[in-house]
Amino acid sequence: MSIKVSGLTKVYDTQKAVDNISFELRKGEIVGFLGPNGAGKSTTMKIVTTYLPATSGDAVVCGYDVQHHPMEVRRRVGYLPESNPLYYEMYVREYLEFTAGIHQLGKGSKKRIEEMIAMTGLGKESHKKIGALSKGYKQRVGLAQAMLHDPEVLILDEPTSGLDPNQIVEIRNLIKNLGGEKTVLLSTHIMQEVQAMCSRVIIINNGKLVADNSIEKLKQANTNQGVLLVTFEKEINPKLIKELRNLQSSEHSGGNTWKLMTRDPDALRKEVMQWALNNDISISSLQAKTESLEDVFRTLTGK
Repeated sequence: MSIKVSGLTKVYDTQKAVDNISFELRKGEIVGFLGPNGAGKSTTMKIVTTYLPATSGDAVVCGYDVQHHPMEVRRRVGYLPESNPLYYEMYVREYLEFTAGIHQLGKGSKKRIEEMIAMTGLGKESHKKIGALSKGYKQRVGLAQAMLHDPEVLILDEPTSGLDPNQIVEIRNLIKNLGGEKTVLLSTHIMQEVQAMCSRVIIINNGKLVADNSIEKLKQANTNQGVLLVTFEKEINPKLIKELRNLQSSEHSGGNTWKLMTRDPDALRKEVMQWALNNDISISSLQAKTESLEDVFRTLTGK
């Protein structure tokens, strides 16, 4: 296993930021690490990368315990924290040379720096001071330093933050191409990013692990309801909708469109058609709604 977390807990005073979570990542996996703000994602990442000590539990990276062998872990991990701390007075190449020195890359450092500059699209900006770069290019510098020493594991906290749509696609493709040779743990609030890059999703809420599965299996496991979207030609009385026997709940979606939740979509569809006919109500459209990853996230995190 590239990463193995067992019973990990982190307590700040009386608050449990991380509460007894366990998960494993195999080599070549790109795993989305999701949760609301304050759920414990960044704390977990900081523990796994040796920046914070755990209160209890274990974290092992590439066979090395983060508490007992922190330097061995750091040699094998590339980390981009959410804050992306950089030395703004340094030039891009100067900063990467400084980072290469920390990792003791030796004679191969210049070649590796040029590879990272090309890979992250920093070529035109590499002569500038980091402080003069846009937020998107600063993020690219952060990615370059995280990958500079060719780590086995990449831990990325909001890696596309501040990037424009074109840059997001470029970085997404870069991260996706790393899968297969590296293990990537990726935290983001952008569900499209997760669906485009990740083979699996881990979701935590209030410090507790609430899901760990493939996206498709998560959707299947959490589909307790079917959803029908119905648009009527005219505004209807909401009280009439409550007559539907197969309806669990309803939600006005704006205009003349309603979202109808049910455990039996087929039965409700037939019932709606007959109900509309009995009440002289005209339907413009009636369609089943597929549950998205965002729907699953909101369900599991209580949002």
